[in-house]
Order: sequence, then structure tokens, then C-alpha cells
Amino acid sequence: MNSQELRDAAERGEKTPLSVIGWVRFVIRTLCLIGLLVVFVPLHYLYRIFKYGSPFPMLFLRYAGRVCGAKVTKIGTPLRRDVFFIANHVSWLDILTLAGASGTAFVAKYELSEVPVIGWLCSLNRTVHVKRENRLGVAEQINALREALEDNWSVTIFPEGTTTDGQSLLPFKTSMLSVLEPPPKDVLVQPVLIDYGPVGEELGWVGEESGINNAKRVLGRKGTFELKLHFLEPFSPEEFRGRKAIGARARAAIEAALLTALGKPLREFKHDVVPVRYAAPKDHREQIIELE
Repeated sequence: MNSQELRDAAERGEKTPLSVIGWVRFVIRTLCLIGLLVVFVPLHYLYRIFKYGSPFPMLFLRYAGRVCGAKVTKIGTPLRRDVFFIANHVSWLDILTLAGASGTAFVAKYELSEVPVIGWLCSLNRTVHVKRENRLGVAEQINALREALEDNWSVTIFPEGTTTDGQSLLPFKTSMLSVLEPPPKDVLVQPVLIDYGPVGEELGWVGEESGINNAKRVLGRKGTFELKLHFLEPFSPEEFRGRKAIGARARAAIEAALLTALGKPLREFKHDVVPVRYAAPKDHREQIIELE
């Protein structure tokens, strides 16, 4: 299979093979991640005995992202405290790299918590996992988010409802922004564009692909890649009437930055995304049916 065929197979939920050298890269990177755990996890728990607010999860996630191949470039200045980041979402690597750059906690989809190792790593940074189909649990999830915002200097949400291919931007699901109704005192919102450039399609976790298969593909990949984190102009949520207006303001900023980064129009996402009521264009659905 060529690279395009592998991506298409992964999106259909098929297990994609690794070459011998791919497995070597996978094993080496996995061992490096284990080595980072051996160093940073004891330091984290030792630090927590004496003081709250350990810096070691942030350091671990920063180096873990580097081990996975991400060379992070920060564009703009992330606020350090009292900030609610709103970002687009492409990969589980978003959590490693964005937390490594800013120390933020997260709200992420529940499926991520079930990915071996990755789910546990997220828990170190107090990630709040949400079930996309659990409408009855929204209030409980918002309470968990409010607690995270009180305990951390920053919290990030990915309101697209799923990961994409880096070439698209889905409508925003703003239920998690209810924590900003009314906004906590002195908290600002800062939109963030996570830009993988041309490798976004290759690394994106989309369609029916399992988290394990995507992790295998990423860790078995050759070389490194540049990941740009654009920290855009922050704004006060008090200036907007409700979560939908806040979400629209953040999405507009991210869309403008993504258009500039891509240098071309955004592409329609080719998979249905129920949480944000997004229906893929008919021609894409017909192509998927034909492939199946």
C-alpha cells in the first residue's frame, strides 16, 4: 500500500501494517516514552508531597511530544493563568504538545482515556474526559470543568467534537463553554490554532480508525515534523452574550489563522460528526460507501 491507501484504510477502521523499520521506530519511541515516565512520574509524586502544582507533567508531556516526532514552534504568547484556551483538534498529539508548551489542562473526548498509556498520561494533567453521546451527563462534565479551571491556571477545550485532518474546521459545539456563563472573575479566552502543515492529513485521527492504530502509525513514522501552535489574540468573554457568541468569536479567529497558514480555502470534512450536527458532503459519503 502507498501512503494514501494506508490513510484510507485507517479511516475505514482497518488495521494498517508497519514495515520492519516502522516497527523498529515504534519500539524505540515507546522505550523512550517509558524512560521519560521512569524519570518524571516519581519526581511528580515526590514533588506533590511537599507542594501543589507540580511542573513535571508539563515537562514530561513536552518531551513526550518531541519523542513522538513533533518539533513545536510557538507563535504568539500563551497566557499563563486565568485563561480558557479554545483550539482546533487534529490528533492526540495536540494534548502532549499544547500542554508541554503552556501547562494547560484539557477537556477531551472519552475515547482518548481508553488508549493505553495515552489515557493515563492525560490523567496526570487532569484531563476532563467527556462522552460525546452522553447528553444527560453535560451538567456533571461542566462541574468537572469548573473544578479544573479553579485548580489550574489554564484549561483547553476542543469544541469541534472530534479530531480532523488539519485541512478542515468543523462547527463548534459550545455546551462546554457553559462554564463561562457567567465567566469566572478575570478569566480570558485565547483561541489557539494547532497547525501540522502538510503532515496533518497523515497524522490526523479521523473516521473509524482506532486510537491504538493511530498511535502505532504515529510512533512508527519516519523522522520529525514541525507543529506550529498559534496563540491568537485573547479576549474577554464578558464582552459577548453567552457561550454561542464566545464560540463564534473564537472560531472566526481560528478559521482566519488556518486560512492564512494553509494559503488556500478550507476543505469540507469527509466524515459525519454527530455531536456538532455536521453532515459530510454527499459525494464524500458515496465514495466511502463504494470503498466499503
